[in-house]
Amino acid sequence: MKPPRFEYHDPRTVPEAVALLGRLENARLLAGGQSLMPMLNMRLTAPDHIVDLNAVAGLASIGMEGETLVIGAMTRQRDIELDEQVRSRCPLMHEAILQVGHRATRNRGTLGGSLCHLDPSAELVAVATAMDALIGVEGAKGRREIPFAQFPVGLMTPALREDELVTGARFPLWRKGHGYAFVEFSRRHGDFAIVSAAALLEADAKGRITRAALTLGGIAPAPVRAAEVEKLLTGTKGSQTLFKEAGEACRKLEMMEDVHVTAAYRRQLAAVLARRALEKAHERIARD
Repeated sequence: MKPPRFEYHDPRTVPEAVALLGRLENARLLAGGQSLMPMLNMRLTAPDHIVDLNAVAGLASIGMEGETLVIGAMTRQRDIELDEQVRSRCPLMHEAILQVGHRATRNRGTLGGSLCHLDPSAELVAVATAMDALIGVEGAKGRREIPFAQFPVGLMTPALREDELVTGARFPLWRKGHGYAFVEFSRRHGDFAIVSAAALLEADAKGRITRAALTLGGIAPAPVRAAEVEKLLTGTKGSQTLFKEAGEACRKLEMMEDVHVTAAYRRQLAAVLARRALEKAHERIARD
Protein backbone atom coordinates (compact mmCIF):
# COMPACT_ATOMS: atom_id res chain seq x y z
CA MET A 1 0.00 0.00 0.00
CA LYS A 2 1.03 3.60 -0.54
CA PRO A 3 0.80 6.46 1.95
CA PRO A 4 -1.53 9.41 1.39
CA ARG A 5 -0.05 12.50 -0.26
CA PHE A 6 1.84 14.83 2.08
CA GLU A 7 4.40 17.65 1.98
CA TYR A 8 7.87 16.77 3.31
CA HIS A 9 9.96 19.11 5.51
CA ASP A 10 13.61 18.60 6.49
CA PRO A 11 14.63 20.99 9.32
CA ARG A 12 18.20 21.11 10.62
CA THR A 13 17.70 22.68 14.07
CA VAL A 14 15.21 22.34 16.92
CA PRO A 15 13.99 25.98 16.55
CA GLU A 16 13.39 25.37 12.84
CA ALA A 17 11.37 22.23 13.60
CA VAL A 18 9.38 24.07 16.29
CA ALA A 19 8.63 26.90 13.85
CA LEU A 20 7.34 24.42 11.28
CA LEU A 21 5.07 22.78 13.85
CA GLY A 22 3.76 26.20 14.82
CA ARG A 23 2.68 27.21 11.32
CA LEU A 24 1.76 23.93 9.63
CA GLU A 25 -1.70 22.39 9.94
CA ASN A 26 -2.03 18.63 10.49
CA ALA A 27 1.70 17.92 10.74
CA ARG A 28 3.38 14.77 12.07
CA LEU A 29 6.95 14.32 13.23
CA LEU A 30 9.09 11.57 11.71
CA ALA A 31 11.74 10.07 14.02
CA GLY A 32 12.69 6.44 13.38
CA GLY A 33 9.55 5.80 11.36
CA GLN A 34 9.02 2.27 12.69
CA SER A 35 5.45 3.11 13.75
CA LEU A 36 4.59 6.09 11.57
CA MET A 37 5.49 4.57 8.19
CA PRO A 38 3.28 1.46 8.59
CA MET A 39 0.45 3.69 9.83
CA LEU A 40 0.84 5.90 6.75
CA ASN A 41 0.92 2.94 4.38
CA MET A 42 -2.17 1.41 5.97
CA ARG A 43 -3.92 4.82 5.86
CA LEU A 44 -4.39 4.83 9.64
CA THR A 45 -3.12 8.41 9.68
CA ALA A 46 -3.21 11.05 6.97
CA PRO A 47 -1.09 14.10 7.81
CA ASP A 48 -0.74 16.96 5.37
CA HIS A 49 2.87 17.54 6.42
CA ILE A 50 5.72 15.31 7.59
CA VAL A 51 8.49 17.02 9.57
CA ASP A 52 11.59 14.81 9.49
CA LEU A 53 13.80 15.06 12.60
CA ASN A 54 16.64 12.88 11.33
CA ALA A 55 18.84 15.81 10.25
CA VAL A 56 18.18 17.93 13.35
CA ALA A 57 21.45 18.47 15.23
CA GLY A 58 21.90 17.69 18.90
CA LEU A 59 19.09 15.22 19.50
CA ALA A 60 21.12 11.97 19.58
CA SER A 61 23.27 11.41 22.66
CA ILE A 62 23.74 9.27 25.77
CA GLY A 63 25.39 10.69 28.86
CA MET A 64 25.41 11.06 32.62
CA GLU A 65 24.53 14.07 34.74
CA GLY A 66 25.42 13.04 38.26
CA GLU A 67 23.17 10.09 39.08
CA THR A 68 20.87 10.67 36.12
CA LEU A 69 21.06 8.98 32.72
CA VAL A 70 20.30 11.49 29.95
CA ILE A 71 19.33 10.24 26.49
CA GLY A 72 18.50 12.39 23.45
CA ALA A 73 15.19 11.86 21.69
CA MET A 74 16.73 10.79 18.37
CA THR A 75 19.11 8.26 19.92
CA ARG A 76 18.67 4.93 18.13
CA GLN A 77 17.48 2.00 20.20
CA ARG A 78 20.42 -0.06 18.96
CA ASP A 79 22.84 2.56 20.32
CA ILE A 80 21.10 2.38 23.69
CA GLU A 81 21.37 -1.41 23.58
CA LEU A 82 25.12 -1.30 22.99
CA ASP A 83 25.97 1.55 25.36
CA GLU A 84 28.10 0.49 28.34
CA GLN A 85 26.71 3.23 30.60
CA VAL A 86 23.19 1.94 30.03
CA ARG A 87 24.27 -1.66 30.55
CA SER A 88 26.09 -0.96 33.84
CA ARG A 89 24.06 1.85 35.42
CA CYS A 90 20.57 1.22 34.00
CA PRO A 91 20.33 -2.56 33.54
CA LEU A 92 16.52 -2.52 33.52
CA MET A 93 16.60 -0.47 30.32
CA HIS A 94 19.21 -2.76 28.78
CA GLU A 95 17.16 -5.86 29.57
CA ALA A 96 13.98 -4.28 28.25
CA ILE A 97 15.45 -2.97 25.02
CA LEU A 98 16.59 -6.46 23.99
CA GLN A 99 12.88 -7.27 23.73
CA VAL A 100 12.04 -4.25 21.55
CA GLY A 101 11.23 -5.47 18.05
CA HIS A 102 14.21 -6.90 16.14
CA ARG A 103 17.72 -5.66 15.42
CA ALA A 104 16.61 -4.17 12.11
CA THR A 105 13.89 -2.09 13.76
CA ARG A 106 16.16 -1.10 16.68
CA ASN A 107 18.68 0.22 14.14
CA ARG A 108 16.09 2.84 13.12
CA GLY A 109 13.75 3.17 16.09
CA THR A 110 14.44 6.02 18.53
CA LEU A 111 13.84 6.61 22.21
CA GLY A 112 11.75 9.71 21.59
CA GLY A 113 9.70 8.05 18.88
CA SER A 114 8.78 5.17 21.18
CA LEU A 115 7.92 7.42 24.11
CA CYS A 116 5.79 9.76 21.97
CA HIS A 117 3.99 6.91 20.19
CA LEU A 118 3.04 5.72 23.68
CA ASP A 119 1.92 2.24 22.81
CA PRO A 120 0.71 0.86 26.17
CA SER A 121 2.69 -2.34 25.57
CA ALA A 122 5.95 -0.69 24.51
CA GLU A 123 8.96 -1.70 26.57
CA LEU A 124 10.64 1.72 26.77
CA VAL A 125 7.38 3.30 27.86
CA ALA A 126 7.20 0.81 30.74
CA VAL A 127 10.82 1.55 31.70
CA ALA A 128 10.15 5.29 31.73
CA THR A 129 7.18 4.68 34.02
CA ALA A 130 9.15 2.46 36.38
CA MET A 131 12.05 4.89 36.64
CA ASP A 132 10.01 8.10 37.00
CA ALA A 133 11.62 9.54 33.88
CA LEU A 134 11.46 13.23 33.07
CA ILE A 135 10.67 14.14 29.46
CA GLY A 136 12.32 17.23 28.01
CA VAL A 137 10.28 19.11 25.42
CA GLU A 138 10.76 22.33 23.47
CA GLY A 139 8.18 24.54 21.82
CA ALA A 140 7.38 28.13 20.90
CA LYS A 141 7.04 29.02 24.60
CA GLY A 142 10.43 27.56 25.45
CA ARG A 143 11.61 24.42 27.18
CA ARG A 144 9.90 22.44 29.91
CA GLU A 145 10.18 19.06 31.59
CA ILE A 146 7.24 16.70 32.09
CA PRO A 147 7.27 13.93 34.73
CA PHE A 148 6.50 10.74 32.86
CA ALA A 149 3.55 9.99 35.15
CA GLN A 150 1.91 13.06 33.58
CA PHE A 151 3.09 12.42 30.02
CA PRO A 152 0.29 10.08 28.83
CA VAL A 153 -3.04 11.94 28.68
CA GLY A 154 -4.91 9.18 26.82
CA LEU A 155 -4.36 6.15 24.66
CA MET A 156 -1.24 6.82 22.56
CA THR A 157 -1.59 10.54 23.30
CA PRO A 158 1.30 12.44 24.92
CA ALA A 159 0.96 15.71 26.85
CA LEU A 160 2.51 17.79 24.08
CA ARG A 161 1.30 21.07 22.65
CA GLU A 162 0.92 21.25 18.87
CA ASP A 163 4.17 23.19 18.48
CA GLU A 164 6.24 21.05 20.85
CA LEU A 165 8.65 18.19 20.26
CA VAL A 166 10.49 15.88 22.65
CA THR A 167 14.22 16.62 22.86
CA GLY A 168 15.25 13.92 25.33
CA ALA A 169 14.59 12.09 28.57
CA ARG A 170 16.24 11.94 31.98
CA PHE A 171 16.23 8.69 33.96
CA PRO A 172 17.08 9.03 37.68
CA LEU A 173 19.28 6.05 38.46
CA TRP A 174 18.77 3.59 41.30
CA ARG A 175 21.58 2.83 43.72
CA LYS A 176 24.35 0.57 42.47
CA GLY A 177 23.65 -3.07 43.29
CA HIS A 178 19.89 -2.75 43.05
CA GLY A 179 17.78 -5.62 41.76
CA TYR A 180 16.01 -5.34 38.43
CA ALA A 181 13.99 -7.44 36.00
CA PHE A 182 11.94 -6.91 32.87
CA VAL A 183 9.77 -9.82 31.74
CA GLU A 184 6.99 -9.95 29.19
CA PHE A 185 4.65 -12.30 27.38
CA SER A 186 4.12 -11.90 23.64
CA ARG A 187 2.98 -14.20 20.88
CA ARG A 188 6.38 -14.08 19.16
CA HIS A 189 9.71 -12.51 20.01
CA GLY A 190 9.67 -8.95 18.72
CA ASP A 191 5.90 -8.50 19.03
CA PHE A 192 4.51 -5.95 21.43
CA ALA A 193 3.92 -7.50 24.83
CA ILE A 194 0.43 -8.59 25.76
CA VAL A 195 1.54 -7.92 29.35
CA SER A 196 4.94 -6.90 30.70
CA ALA A 197 6.33 -6.42 34.21
CA ALA A 198 9.25 -4.20 35.22
CA ALA A 199 10.58 -4.55 38.77
CA LEU A 200 13.19 -2.56 40.70
CA LEU A 201 14.26 -3.30 44.28
CA GLU A 202 16.77 -1.86 46.71
CA ALA A 203 17.72 -3.46 50.05
CA ASP A 204 19.78 -2.50 53.08
CA ALA A 205 22.67 -4.45 54.61
CA LYS A 206 20.23 -6.67 56.51
CA GLY A 207 18.32 -7.60 53.37
CA ARG A 208 15.26 -5.47 54.07
CA ILE A 209 13.70 -3.93 50.98
CA THR A 210 14.04 -0.17 51.29
CA ARG A 211 12.64 0.82 47.91
CA ALA A 212 10.46 -0.94 45.36
CA ALA A 213 8.91 -0.19 41.97
CA LEU A 214 6.65 -2.48 39.98
CA THR A 215 5.20 -1.47 36.63
CA LEU A 216 2.78 -3.43 34.48
CA GLY A 217 2.56 -2.69 30.77
CA GLY A 218 -0.14 -3.67 28.32
CA ILE A 219 -2.97 -3.79 30.86
CA ALA A 220 -4.30 -0.24 30.43
CA PRO A 221 -4.00 2.75 28.04
CA ALA A 222 -0.63 3.49 29.72
CA PRO A 223 1.70 1.43 31.94
CA VAL A 224 0.54 1.18 35.55
CA ARG A 225 2.63 1.48 38.70
CA ALA A 226 1.40 -1.05 41.26
CA ALA A 227 1.66 1.37 44.20
CA GLU A 228 -0.02 -0.91 46.72
CA VAL A 229 2.38 -3.72 45.89
CA GLU A 230 5.34 -1.38 46.32
CA LYS A 231 4.07 -0.48 49.81
CA LEU A 232 3.52 -4.16 50.61
CA LEU A 233 7.14 -5.02 49.81
CA THR A 234 8.89 -2.07 51.44
CA GLY A 235 10.33 -2.94 54.85
CA THR A 236 10.23 -6.71 54.28
CA LYS A 237 13.03 -9.12 53.46
CA GLY A 238 11.12 -10.57 50.54
CA SER A 239 10.21 -14.20 49.99
CA GLN A 240 8.58 -16.40 47.39
CA THR A 241 5.40 -16.34 49.47
CA LEU A 242 5.41 -12.55 49.61
CA PHE A 243 6.14 -12.17 45.91
CA LYS A 244 3.30 -14.54 45.08
CA GLU A 245 1.04 -12.43 47.29
CA ALA A 246 2.24 -9.33 45.46
CA GLY A 247 1.45 -10.95 42.11
CA GLU A 248 -2.03 -11.90 43.27
CA ALA A 249 -2.59 -8.31 44.41
CA CYS A 250 -2.07 -7.21 40.79
CA ARG A 251 -5.30 -9.00 39.88
CA LYS A 252 -7.13 -6.12 41.55
CA LEU A 253 -5.86 -3.67 38.94
CA GLU A 254 -8.27 -2.77 36.17
CA MET A 255 -7.41 -4.67 32.98
CA MET A 256 -8.38 -3.63 29.46
CA GLU A 257 -9.87 -6.06 26.96
CA ASP A 258 -9.25 -5.96 23.21
CA VAL A 259 -9.38 -8.08 20.06
CA HIS A 260 -6.28 -10.00 21.16
CA VAL A 261 -7.14 -11.23 24.68
CA THR A 262 -9.73 -10.86 27.40
CA ALA A 263 -9.32 -8.90 30.63
CA ALA A 264 -9.27 -12.19 32.55
CA TYR A 265 -6.35 -13.40 30.42
CA ARG A 266 -4.40 -10.22 31.16
CA ARG A 267 -5.24 -10.53 34.85
CA GLN A 268 -3.66 -13.99 34.97
CA LEU A 269 -0.59 -12.82 33.06
CA ALA A 270 -0.19 -9.80 35.34
CA ALA A 271 -0.18 -11.97 38.45
CA VAL A 272 2.36 -14.43 37.05
CA LEU A 273 4.70 -11.91 35.42
CA ALA A 274 4.70 -9.61 38.44
CA ARG A 275 5.75 -12.51 40.66
CA ARG A 276 8.47 -13.61 38.25
CA ALA A 277 9.84 -10.08 37.86
CA LEU A 278 9.97 -9.51 41.61
CA GLU A 279 11.65 -12.87 42.27
CA LYS A 280 14.24 -12.19 39.57
CA ALA A 281 14.92 -8.66 40.80
CA HIS A 282 15.28 -9.89 44.37
CA GLU A 283 17.80 -12.56 43.34
CA ARG A 284 19.89 -9.93 41.59
CA ILE A 285 20.26 -7.70 44.65
CA ALA A 286 22.66 -10.21 46.22
CA ARG A 287 24.45 -10.92 42.96
CA ASP A 288 25.13 -7.35 41.81
